[in-house]
Amino acid sequence: MEDLVQNVTFSGEDWALEEVTHARYEDCAFHDVDWSEARLNGCVFSHCTFGGVRFNAAVVENTAILHSTFRKCSFFDTTLTDCKLTGTQFLDCGLRPLTVVGGDWAYVALRGQNLAGAKLRGLRLREADLTGADLTRADLRDADLAYARLKETRLDGADLRGADLDGIALREVDLRGARIDLAQAGFFAAAHGAIVSP
Repeated sequence: MEDLVQNVTFSGEDWALEEVTHARYEDCAFHDVDWSEARLNGCVFSHCTFGGVRFNAAVVENTAILHSTFRKCSFFDTTLTDCKLTGTQFLDCGLRPLTVVGGDWAYVALRGQNLAGAKLRGLRLREADLTGADLTRADLRDADLAYARLKETRLDGADLRGADLDGIALREVDLRGARIDLAQAGFFAAAHGAIVSP
């Protein structure tokens, strides 16, 4: 049976190196909590707020963080494996270096965030808001970017081969220096008015 915690505010807690399994938090707030090198497995955070929380070198697996907000949190050397972050937003967070292995980040808001060099291969980012984000040299191969917002997103050196770009306003995307496959090249050319023919 999962432990359920509701409407609780945690402030200044030192949970470094803790192991948390199958805990559930709803409508909770975490302020200046240290979760460095902690392991979270199978947990659920719903409608929670995180302010100044340190997840440095933490390992987060099979965890759902739904419709929550991270503000000024640190994810230095954090690993997120098969996590679901639907509807969650990141504001002024430190996300480098960050390792992401699989997962569902649909509807996530990462506006203006620095994800340079991030390994996001195969990640579901459907309808994510990446407006103004820095994805320089990011690995986005085979990612689901359908209907994502990429206006003013930095993609120089990013690898987009195999990514699903369905529904993206391609005319707003600056692809200079990005790696794309032939099929994607045809879509971008057509979006800019070219007539693509064999």
